[in-house]
Amino acid sequence: MRTVLVTGPGGAGRTTVAAATALASARSGRRTLLVSADAVPAFPAGAEPTEAAERLACARIDSAAHFRSELLGLQDRASGVLDLLGANRLDGEELTELPGSAQLAVLHTLRRAAEGDWAEDGYEVLVVDLPPLADALALLALPGQLRRYLRRLLPRERQAARALRPVLAQLAGVPMPARWLYEAAARKDAELAAVEALIGDGATTVRLVAEPGRSAAEALRTARTGLALHGLRVDSVVASRVLPRHSVDPWFADLAARQEKCLDSWRQEWAPGASVRETAHLGREPRTVDDLALLAEACAPDGLDPGHAGDPWWTEDAGDGVIAWCLPLPGAVKEDLKLVRRGDELLLTAGPFHRIVRLESALRRCTVSGAALAEGVLRVRFTPDPGLWPRTQ
Repeated sequence: MRTVLVTGPGGAGRTTVAAATALASARSGRRTLLVSADAVPAFPAGAEPTEAAERLACARIDSAAHFRSELLGLQDRASGVLDLLGANRLDGEELTELPGSAQLAVLHTLRRAAEGDWAEDGYEVLVVDLPPLADALALLALPGQLRRYLRRLLPRERQAARALRPVLAQLAGVPMPARWLYEAAARKDAELAAVEALIGDGATTVRLVAEPGRSAAEALRTARTGLALHGLRVDSVVASRVLPRHSVDPWFADLAARQEKCLDSWRQEWAPGASVRETAHLGREPRTVDDLALLAEACAPDGLDPGHAGDPWWTEDAGDGVIAWCLPLPGAVKEDLKLVRRGDELLLTAGPFHRIVRLESALRRCTVSGAALAEGVLRVRFTPDPGLWPRTQ
């Protein structure tokens, strides 16, 4: 399934471009699903996929309903522990969603589209209207982070000792983790793995929407590094609300000239990996499907190189037995980079972005002997540890 994740600085028309992208996909003959947490003008607002146009369905993400469902389900599964503690049960009517629930609702929706009940509907293209840029980057990194937390807090190997829990409970005097807790953790890990696989799939790309200008250019430049750090591929930058280039009005002509200057810099900065597209300023907010159709031509999803998949890093021989682990980080600044080796993991920081990478088997038997950033690529040098490598006769 082709997946297009749409985001951009707030107020740039992100939801409009997402809807126009979905409409263009449907009009090209592919069954398309658009999901969004925001209202899409002229589209249905149901929580389940509802037909919005020919070959196009739309679903609205209801974070409050998802939060209530998840919390009440957890309460039911933990009923034994809660009764032991004398806790009072919560009713669905008194629950209000907490910060962070919106992100979990988006992940739940992506899971349903990837391998849940929505996947059975045979959609060929999935267009996801993500939150504004900074929140979207954190959201796309969340599945991997949550899976890591689950592995640390509830490691699978501890489940083998469940036969000893009654004895341990008597010795400790407190109940030991129940089987349902491990089962719930395994279920959540599988759901997060499905979302992580969808985000990292070779047929998934990010589409950035921004109104040409200095602040947007800075936001995109910063985001480019964060997207690369997490191995996310950008297919295009969509410049929204582009003014006509020729105007007799000096004020409009000056604005258009400044937009064109910004667009020229984007074309140079993002080439050749991503295209720069333009959607015209309609002189009004899009309100109808016909309005979206005026923008759809510039928003049709590109085809992809089927060979591109997975994380973008690679290893190369650096000479003298040293292995160089390479990660493209366009736009990164040396002073903003931090690198820490901890056990089998590499902790990477690029400005405000962080990622923890589990090292390959060969690199785990090496020590970090240096790192350098050159031409937008971070190269970390690993020197084999003689005590961990097999000796050759």
